[in-house]
Amino acid sequence: MDYTPLILSLKLAGVVTFGLLIIGAPLAYLLVFLPMRGKVFIESLLGLPLVLPPTVFGFFLLILMGPEGVVGRLHQVATGRPLIFTFGSIALAAMLHGIPYVVQPLKSTYAKLDPRLLESAAVLGCSRTSSFFRVVLPNSLPGIAGAAILTFAHTMGEFGVILMIGGSIPGETKVASIAIYEMVEGMRYSEAWQLSLALLVLSYVILLGFNFLERRQRYGT
Repeated sequence: MDYTPLILSLKLAGVVTFGLLIIGAPLAYLLVFLPMRGKVFIESLLGLPLVLPPTVFGFFLLILMGPEGVVGRLHQVATGRPLIFTFGSIALAAMLHGIPYVVQPLKSTYAKLDPRLLESAAVLGCSRTSSFFRVVLPNSLPGIAGAAILTFAHTMGEFGVILMIGGSIPGETKVASIAIYEMVEGMRYSEAWQLSLALLVLSYVILLGFNFLERRQRYGT
């Protein structure tokens, strides 16, 4: 049994989770604490992946990242290689599709912070950036960990978006979900069963960790 697709899924989930935490943590902070006009439009745009079918979302990304798309052309000029059907393309697509799985939980976590902490930081002369790193992040670690686990689990199960952008290239874009689909199509049920079982156990462990963190954050136990 070849577990390369599962390993590739783990690699993808790790890269996407790390990247989204770097982007999503400050983005959620700005949406919660920074007064701005049109915030509802930005939040609705970021939440689109939750309601759009993955294949539709993937199609729009394919247009942007393809050889004739804006992003695809810029990448081609910069690197001399096409963007789609590469690990980089599925990582970027999975990040864009996974944004709400980081931003939404972190917004809820930040909103629960004691406002007196930020007020005290402002009185002491801390800038918004300094308050984010010295006050918000240290007091949001359980929420950040929960968002990371949720994003990791979601990315492990990505299918439609990755299939549209990356296809099924062994060792490059053929993640576990796509491999299982192809095994079933080829009536290789024994292999599909083994890989599915491995993915099931792994997913359960990930969600178990998320629920333990959520319980600890809620009840302090």
